[in-house]
Amino acid sequence: MKFAYRFSNLLGAVYRHGNLNFSKDGNSVISSVGNRVSVFDLKNNKSETLPVSTTKNITCVALSPDGHLAVLVDEDGAAVLVSLVTRAVLHHYHFHKPVSSVRFSPDGRKFVVTKENVALLYHAPGKRREFNAFQLDKSFYGPYDETTCIDWTDDSRCFAVGSKDMSTWVFGAERWANLIYYSLGGHKDVVVGCFFEKDSLNLYTVSQDAALCVWETDSELADLKKGPRYSDRKKMGNRGAGGREDEEEDEREEGEDGENGAEVIRGSAEAPKEVEGVKNVRYKQTSKHFFNKEGDFNKLTAAAFHKHTRILVSGFASGIFHLHELPEFSLIHSLSISDQRINAVAWNSTGDWIGFGCSGMGQLLVWEWQSESYVFKQQGHFNNMATLAYSPDGQYIATGGDDGKVKVWNTNSGLCFVTFTEHTSCVTNVTFTSSGFVIVSASLDGTVRAFDLHRYRNFRTLTSPRPAQFSSLAVDGSGELVCAGAQDSFEIFLWSMQTGRLLEVLSGHEGPVSCLCFSPVRSVLASVSWDRTVRLWDMLDSWQTRETLRLSADGLAVAYRPDGEELAVATLDGELSFWNPQSAAQTGSIAGRHDLQTGRKDTDKVAAKQTAKGKSFTCLCYSADGQSILAGGQSKFVCIYSIRDQVLMKKFEISCNLSLDAMEEFLDRRKMTEFGSLSLVDEGAGDGDEVQLSLPGVKRGDMSSRRFKPEIRVSSLRFSPTGRSWAATSTEGLLIYSLDASLVFDPYDLSLDVTPVSVRRQLKRKEWASAILLAFRLNESALIREVIEAVPHDQIAVVCSLLPDVYVEKLLAFVAATLETSSHLQFYLTWAQNLLTTHGQKLKNRSAAMLPTVQSLQKSVQRHFEDLSKLCDWNVFSLRYAAALSNQRGLKRAAVHQASDEEEEASGEDALLTDPLETNKCIIIGHCLQY
Repeated sequence: MKFAYRFSNLLGAVYRHGNLNFSKDGNSVISSVGNRVSVFDLKNNKSETLPVSTTKNITCVALSPDGHLAVLVDEDGAAVLVSLVTRAVLHHYHFHKPVSSVRFSPDGRKFVVTKENVALLYHAPGKRREFNAFQLDKSFYGPYDETTCIDWTDDSRCFAVGSKDMSTWVFGAERWANLIYYSLGGHKDVVVGCFFEKDSLNLYTVSQDAALCVWETDSELADLKKGPRYSDRKKMGNRGAGGREDEEEDEREEGEDGENGAEVIRGSAEAPKEVEGVKNVRYKQTSKHFFNKEGDFNKLTAAAFHKHTRILVSGFASGIFHLHELPEFSLIHSLSISDQRINAVAWNSTGDWIGFGCSGMGQLLVWEWQSESYVFKQQGHFNNMATLAYSPDGQYIATGGDDGKVKVWNTNSGLCFVTFTEHTSCVTNVTFTSSGFVIVSASLDGTVRAFDLHRYRNFRTLTSPRPAQFSSLAVDGSGELVCAGAQDSFEIFLWSMQTGRLLEVLSGHEGPVSCLCFSPVRSVLASVSWDRTVRLWDMLDSWQTRETLRLSADGLAVAYRPDGEELAVATLDGELSFWNPQSAAQTGSIAGRHDLQTGRKDTDKVAAKQTAKGKSFTCLCYSADGQSILAGGQSKFVCIYSIRDQVLMKKFEISCNLSLDAMEEFLDRRKMTEFGSLSLVDEGAGDGDEVQLSLPGVKRGDMSSRRFKPEIRVSSLRFSPTGRSWAATSTEGLLIYSLDASLVFDPYDLSLDVTPVSVRRQLKRKEWASAILLAFRLNESALIREVIEAVPHDQIAVVCSLLPDVYVEKLLAFVAATLETSSHLQFYLTWAQNLLTTHGQKLKNRSAAMLPTVQSLQKSVQRHFEDLSKLCDWNVFSLRYAAALSNQRGLKRAAVHQASDEEEEASGEDALLTDPLETNKCIIIGHCLQY
């Protein structure tokens, strides 16, 4: 259990490519991130990455109408059927060709997959118990080029398919006598979207040259008539024409069945022959509209249509989108949301929110068009993520990337809440101060900047006398001393955080300084360099070198144990060495080169086994107890070693995405030719015989080539301060592995008599403690909440004293989680107070395990405290304002009251009703109580 870390979430990337989908209720947006899928809850402001991955980058995501199933298709055509309820993979299928789009029918019984120039109609899984979840029903041929888009009618009787050959095809999903297929032209560019009107066969088509065609039909959906099997219909039509040769040709064509004997329908540019007595459905183009063609607007890249509101949203390559009301084509709104191409557009079910995806910048936006405001706006690091740091309480993670940005992520919600863009070059290192409210970052632009998380500003900029590229950073425990190492001048610069002045320049290294680390208990700085030395600098004794540790190879990373009694160093030869900083003696070493298991690049001419000889660990991190160390580097694996036994405890594979480079151990034979690898043939297009390879040290791939693949690597590792999770920055993003795996159903000590009926029976008997024990053994959150809220307020202290120790921890964790969203503040605070008071000493003995729960409880209480304090302050200020206003009015009326004393005594009116101060107080108090 100590090393049972499982993938928890993916941060730092919100959209890469593919389409967008909204959930059934419209409150969540589903986005594909590499070979994974992330779900962003817009109501609760949280994100979750499904524990499901494909072998390559996902290009298509289709969601069933009930929201329970999803079909994920990667760029090679491999499909995965996923249950969104249990987060489990139900079925694997391969289409053997790249898939352009997938779409479920509105009734959920079928779905259409388009690949190349064919549309495949499948029976949707889940409607009946079948062994094969992907059962092919029909194959539709018609377009002459690749298909691009799909849309269904509301009754799931017909669907339309757009193509790159500038045509749109309408097919009947069932065997209709008057609609087999219909081909629509009228465009001069690739069809981007085709959309049916609500409860109609009328159609809208949008092309890449920003043209909209409106098609009307002479028939309604109710006019579709059931017909015979397609082959029988063709025979009937051919017999009417009297052509025996045509009949034989049609039979021969019909014999070309698809998979499992599926029916094949082949369309042509001409309309199908009419069956005797049945009139075919016919379309005509009623109007054609053009979008604004000024600038780059004519490059239409994505479109979506909401049938209930009849609003068309169109995205362009310049980052601008338009809202038009159809069929009048009246412009409602136009806005620029990015300077990059809009790749995906989607409506939610209610038509209030529009989702936009921009792969160039990695942006995901949700726009509320009626109020013209952002509901959701996130952007990841669109280049490599280089470094990360946990806050002291473990609630926030700061990351720095090659795009020069510093982002701060909330570990609970998984979203970025602040971005600092002051750096002008790659951010190489970030760290938190001990207070947790200051982030310090180093960059290759020659500056070290400090950011305040209270005011979200850059309040300190530290520079060197001569321009230097800072590659390492460290801040001491007090937050007063800031050190940065340069990779070009081989010096270490020391600043004061309070004054911002340069205190000292530490010289002595003869190579680039690769890593810095302060001792957690002493004022000692450890620096490792490419000159094969580790130097220990005494910060109290004139910043002189205290010790020099000689290494066997170039030093890449250094880390102190949490108690400061041990030092770990990673070197270029793939070894981890451990030192005693007091005696400067080496206490142990681990040879980890064989544990990296690096893959072979497409352009490598040597085997992966030979390539691994040049790989090494580049980042280290001690666990909270100091008994194990986490190591990662130029590989897809992260290793956990036991320091005492000097053995590998566990190895984590952070990615299985074959779209990245250096993932496979052996080259694919399908890519091998008599001249060598296809990758070498493609890139070796020079005049000579030599193959042009990328330069050494290139991490993102050769972007000048037609196709490039970024290389998989781990650039930074950190353990959470609680020890319950660890995070790694990789080519895919910020990966978080946690021990707290959320399961849908996880019973504890379950037996036959533990049922919801028995739990409610104990409630009726007022056996509160017994009911809570049974509810926690069943472990259903709704039932646990029902039982806890049924306990009377005066019985909470008694129930808490009767609970066993195992259930105390479970109940406290449940109270901490529920308090964050519940409106019964006093009730759950009473539970928390009695649990901590009654079992405080026992919980304190297990403080390490209880720390995450206590921090979650403290966070919930603090959030409610802030909300209520703001409300109370507003009420106090309102009452003071009303009292001051009433006093001013009372002074003005003083003379009038003195002159009319006799009339007031005669009237005998109640003073409370005539006093404006008391009246205003009563009104304000009444409004506050109502609020």
